[in-house]
Amino acid sequence: MSQSFRTQLVFTIKDRCRVCYTCLRECPVKAIKIINGQAEVINDRCIGCGNCVKVCSQGAKVSLRSVDEVYKLLGSGHKVAACIAPSFPAEFSEIRDHRVLVGMIRKLGFDYVTEVAFGADVVAQEYERRIKSEGYTGDISSDCPAVTYFIRHYHPDLVGSLAPIVSPMVAMTRIVREKYGDDLKIVFIGPCFAKKAESTETDEVMTFLELREMFMQSGIQESAEPSDFDPPVGGKGAIFPITRGLFLTTNSHEDIPEERTVIADGRVNFKEAIKEFEEGFIRNKHLELLCCEGCIMGPGTSPGGKKYARSAAVGEYVREKLSKLDQETWQDQVKRFSSIPLEQGFEPDDRRFEIPSGDEIQETLETMGKYTAKDHLNCGACGYDTCVEHAIAIVKGLAETEMCLPYSIEKLHDSIKNLNISNEKLASAKAALKQSEKLAHMGQLSAGIAHELNNPLGVITMYSNILMDEAPEGESIREDLRLIVEQAERCKKIVSGLLNFARKNQVNLVETDVVHFAQHSLDSILKPDNITATFTPSIEDPIAKMDIDQMMQVMTNLEKNAIEAMPHGGALQVGVEGNKNEIIFIVSDSGTGISKENMKKIFTPFFTTKEMGKGTGLGLPLIYGIVKMHKGKIDITSNTDPSKGDTGTTFRIVVPRNME
Repeated sequence: MSQSFRTQLVFTIKDRCRVCYTCLRECPVKAIKIINGQAEVINDRCIGCGNCVKVCSQGAKVSLRSVDEVYKLLGSGHKVAACIAPSFPAEFSEIRDHRVLVGMIRKLGFDYVTEVAFGADVVAQEYERRIKSEGYTGDISSDCPAVTYFIRHYHPDLVGSLAPIVSPMVAMTRIVREKYGDDLKIVFIGPCFAKKAESTETDEVMTFLELREMFMQSGIQESAEPSDFDPPVGGKGAIFPITRGLFLTTNSHEDIPEERTVIADGRVNFKEAIKEFEEGFIRNKHLELLCCEGCIMGPGTSPGGKKYARSAAVGEYVREKLSKLDQETWQDQVKRFSSIPLEQGFEPDDRRFEIPSGDEIQETLETMGKYTAKDHLNCGACGYDTCVEHAIAIVKGLAETEMCLPYSIEKLHDSIKNLNISNEKLASAKAALKQSEKLAHMGQLSAGIAHELNNPLGVITMYSNILMDEAPEGESIREDLRLIVEQAERCKKIVSGLLNFARKNQVNLVETDVVHFAQHSLDSILKPDNITATFTPSIEDPIAKMDIDQMMQVMTNLEKNAIEAMPHGGALQVGVEGNKNEIIFIVSDSGTGISKENMKKIFTPFFTTKEMGKGTGLGLPLIYGIVKMHKGKIDITSNTDPSKGDTGTTFRIVVPRNME
């Protein structure tokens, strides 16, 4: 009876895992769980094929290590035999004489060194008898443990189709114990991880890579004394590890028609052959299957090996071996061990998970932006063959949505877009903060000026009123004094406005007809004959609350600036728009425009592009402050290049309809 696969063969070194999903793509049963981008092997689903170890360029997947246990066996006082898999010529191709390799293994402390090729010989004969037997209906070879685990776990209904014959490793284990005694300890050395969990009859299993490690640790080199294999010596079974190896070995006796066999190897091909066998497309055939591309390419071999070079190395060894083989002695050995039982049974061990409902799958697909079949790219970048398989894995907690490359790229683009928007808002906030700091300095200056002007203005206002009251009616001096009083009052209001700006006083909100207000602002300024002014209101509800005096300053200052920007004439347009929450005042001109370098400075106190003596540089900063006190904002667009369209500037003043 075959052993239930419970030994964990592959482990993840988390620090090395790099979110590439290569192991998942190469795993024939998707026995990989992605947790926070890292791939962990699910032992209950693993078939021990070792593909994940072979393809991991970062060394994040490592196999179960048996070296220490083998050292313990060698030091236990028991006789220990090494059974070498027939793929050894492919791995140790640098050692031209196999006897040198055998001598190196003996030097490690092994009492016997045998070749599993003899086990392959007897197993091949058993397959030959089975395939040629009357009533044979086809079955699946059972010498590759990864294949048998795959069928037991994922196609349990096919367990009865597994050939009830042990692998060459188990056959050789039984033969060696028969020859050298039951208390013998046996170590199988080969190219496969799955062999470590195949059978309890073999005491330890280690890979060719582990054998190289022991050679290095023990300082054993090719200078070891050559020695040949201990009997029984293998024959044509030495060709067993290459593709079609079993078929070629069975043909060492009587021909078996090739059309009675189906040969497939590799993680994709062996699964496809099993699927077609299960669906009835392959009838009365024997399936010779290997999970790897021949045992010569097993995960326990040195990385980077060339398949055809390794196959050629095995072929060369077999030709040389058969040319020197004592056929009579070999036949005697086969007869001697013909009574060794080669039967084994398999039990189904279903490890398939229940497929989620269609609604769960569709809901998961939609989280990745896959709403229809056209959205299913099935690109395989996530490690799964289809988007539906990926969605099923997500529902089962084995995968993550971020594994979908198109989804992650789109999400990244959205993140970059949102980040750009955030950066723009941050830049705008920084600019507003910087402007507020400038205005704060301006406010301090304004407060100082206003404080100093208030006292003399108070004296001028008081005495001008006294003098005006004392002047006779009808006298020209009375009119002059009235003008002084009016202008002094105007100065007082200006100073009051400066103090309000400096102290950031509350605005005086008054319910206002904004259409009438904007029209009045346009009527309050002097317009040269070469400038046409138009007013275009576009608002259904014109009533809003604002400080009329302060907003009038805003509108008239912008309109005067627009006129000054058109020294050779042009068009001034004033408009009012609005919605439920906001009022928008628009002042546009067809003037010279504002350059890019000046656009960042226009709200800076005392910055002006006007000639000396014609501008103070306080108008736009004052406008900015008033708008901010109204909890509004100012948007500006300007063009100074005629090749890009009409030149000019547009100010859009956006204020709440009701600040309260």
